[in-house]
Amino acid sequence: MQRQGSIGGSAAIRIRATGGILLLAHLAFVAWLTLRPLDVPWVTPANLQPLAGIRADLALGWQEAARRIAEGLALLAPLGVLIPMAHGRLTASPLGSLVRTVAAGALISLGIELLQTGVPGQIVDVDSLFLNPLGVALAHAAVVPAARFHLRRRSERVGRTTALQEEPTQGRTPTIPRVGIAP
Repeated sequence: MQRQGSIGGSAAIRIRATGGILLLAHLAFVAWLTLRPLDVPWVTPANLQPLAGIRADLALGWQEAARRIAEGLALLAPLGVLIPMAHGRLTASPLGSLVRTVAAGALISLGIELLQTGVPGQIVDVDSLFLNPLGVALAHAAVVPAARFHLRRRSERVGRTTALQEEPTQGRTPTIPRVGIAP
């Protein structure tokens, strides 16, 4: 049974399957990138003060700050597109979709930061809890509403062309004359 407001037919299955596979691949890449042990001679202390890391990045100059902030924004940004793609609904509320997606990104970011506490060489940074969900929100806001609009318009066009291609009627349906009841 198809959910109300979802894409119809095999296209829905292909989009959801592609979204799910890409979502798992991205999460595996993020886990490998952020949770692998690093062999380093020294490690900076964990940043547990909100925005202290961003202030320290800004003190290094605008180019280095832009690079580090962009890395924080880009790490989980694909989730802003992949989570709604795996969900596969066209008529979801834009605000509700954004809130659900950003909440999922924030929880994944929190999970990564909690798991990093036990990984040698990885540094816990509370600023990631701000930057990662912000990247998810920006990617979602930039791509998902336009993609849903395009897919809705495309499905409406396909619906109109199939309605025009129906077979013409072949006249009245034949009827059987009424027969009386036997004695």
